[in-house]
Amino acid sequence: MRERLLETLPRTRYRRFLVYVMGPYKAHAHEDEAQFAFLKRVRDGLRDAGLNAFLATDIDIPLTEMDAGTQSLEFARASNVVLFVVPSGGRNLGVGIEVGAVLEDRMNTPGRVLFVHETGVRSAMIAAVADRWNATIDDYEDDVELLERAKLFSRDVMERERTGDLPTLD
Repeated sequence: MRERLLETLPRTRYRRFLVYVMGPYKAHAHEDEAQFAFLKRVRDGLRDAGLNAFLATDIDIPLTEMDAGTQSLEFARASNVVLFVVPSGGRNLGVGIEVGAVLEDRMNTPGRVLFVHETGVRSAMIAAVADRWNATIDDYEDDVELLERAKLFSRDVMERERTGDLPTLD
C-alpha cells in the first residue's frame, strides 16, 4: 500500500513521509461539507509544509476492491504519522469505529499517532486513548494551532526515524 500511495499522491518536499489525516465527515453528505473542507485545509497546510499528507478520499480505491475499514487500516500501516482530528461538532459514530480499529491495529507501533481535539471537546474515551493505545493526545484552539501541533509532531517522528529511535518505513 505504501508504494501505491507514493505513486498516487502529488509530490512534496518530504515525499516519502506520509501523514494520514483522519476526522469525522461523510464526503457524500451535504451537511458535512464544512467538516470535509476543514480536513482538506489541514491536509493542504501539511502539504504546504512539505509533508505528504492525505485523506482517504485522495486515493481512488473502489470499495469492491477493498472495503473502507481495510483501506483505513492499510493507509495507517503505510503512514509515518496518523493524525486524528476531532473538532467540536463533528459526527463521531463512524469515525469512532474507524479510530478504534486503527488505534488497536497500531498499538504495537507507538509514537506515530497524534489524536488532536478542539479545546472543549471532552470524552472519557479521549482520555483513554493515551493510556490504552499509547497515542499522543493534544488539543487546539484554531486552525493555526492545529497545523503547528501536527507539524511539530511529524517533525519529531521524522527526527526519531532519522536517529533510529523509530524504525523507518522504507
